[in-house]
Amino acid sequence: MKALGKQLIIEFYNCDREILNDKAKIGEIMANAVEISGATIIKPFFHKFSPHGVSGVIVIAESHFSIHTWPEYGYAAVDIFTCGEKIDDNKAFKYLKKELKSRSPQIITIKRGALNIPESEIHHKPET
Repeated sequence: MKALGKQLIIEFYNCDREILNDKAKIGEIMANAVEISGATIIKPFFHKFSPHGVSGVIVIAESHFSIHTWPEYGYAAVDIFTCGEKIDDNKAFKYLKKELKSRSPQIITIKRGALNIPESEIHHKPET
C-alpha cells in the first residue's frame, strides 16, 4: 500500500547543549538539513525561549521539518514529514545527528496517509 507521506520522529539524546540553545545555529542546521534532503524551503520560523530552548519549523513544499530543544537535558525532538518519493530524509537525519553531536539518537518511521486506493490514483501534487 502506497502512502501520501512519511514522517520521521527523531529523538536526539546527548547533544551539544550550547548548539541546542543557539537559535541562529539551529536555524542554519535545520535549513541545511532541508537542502541536503532535496526538499524545497517555503518559510522558516524559529523562536528562542528564556532561559533556554529553541523551537522551530521549516515549512517545505513537501510538508515540514520541525525541532524543539531542551539544552538543559542535551535533548532535541525533530520531526521530518515529507510527501512524495524524491526527498532523502535519511541524509537529513545523518546530517542532523552529526551537527547536533548526538551520541544516541532514536528514530521511528511512520507512513502517513496510507490510503486503500490504487497507486495510480495517489497524487502528491496536482499536475500543472
